[in-house]
Amino acid sequence: MDKEEIGEMIMAFFYLIRHGEPDYGNMLEKGFYGFGRSFAPLSETGVKQAEKTAKDKRLKTAELIVSSPYTRALQTAAIISRETGLKINVEIDLHEWQVDKTNQITTSEEVVALTKEFNDNKGTYPKDQQLRWETLDEMRNRIQRVADKYANYNKVILVGHDMAFRTLTYIKKIRPAEIVELEYFSGQSKCEYFFS
Repeated sequence: MDKEEIGEMIMAFFYLIRHGEPDYGNMLEKGFYGFGRSFAPLSETGVKQAEKTAKDKRLKTAELIVSSPYTRALQTAAIISRETGLKINVEIDLHEWQVDKTNQITTSEEVVALTKEFNDNKGTYPKDQQLRWETLDEMRNRIQRVADKYANYNKVILVGHDMAFRTLTYIKKIRPAEIVELEYFSGQSKCEYFFS
C-alpha cells in the first residue's frame, strides 16, 4: 500500500455502495420490529441491482470490501465479493442511522415520526432534551471512525446505508446499489448533511 500522506492526513479512495433494495415484506408478521428489521434480505430486484453493480469495472481496482453488519448490506457485499474475489470485513459501526436507540419501535408510523423529528431538529437534540434517535454527530463520528480505519488502503469498497454514507459526502440521496466515489482524508472536517 503506497499511500500519499498530506501533512498528518492520509488519503484513500472509497467506493460507497448503498445496499440493494430490501424486502421487508414479512418482517412484522415474523415479529421483527424495530432493530429486527435489520434482518431483512434483499428483494429479487435488490439482488439484480447488486449483481449489476458488482460487474462495474471500477470495483476491480479495490483491495477490500468493508460492510455494514445488516443483512441487506452483507448480502450486497457478498454478491460483489463473488464477482470481484475480494475479502469482506464486517464493521459494526458501519450500520444505518439508529432511528430508536431504545429498540422499542413496533410500527412504521413510529419510524416516520422519529425520522421527521430528526430532520426537523437537524439531527441535534433540542436543548436539555434526550430523545430516542441517534444524533447526526453520533452517526457521523462512528462512520468517520470506520473510514479512518481504512484510510491506509488505496481503494476500498464500503457497503452500507444512505443516511450513514451521507455523513461522509454531501449528496441528497443514494439509490439502491448506487456507487458514489469519494476521496477521503483521514480526520477530514465534517461535510454538510442534507436533511430531507
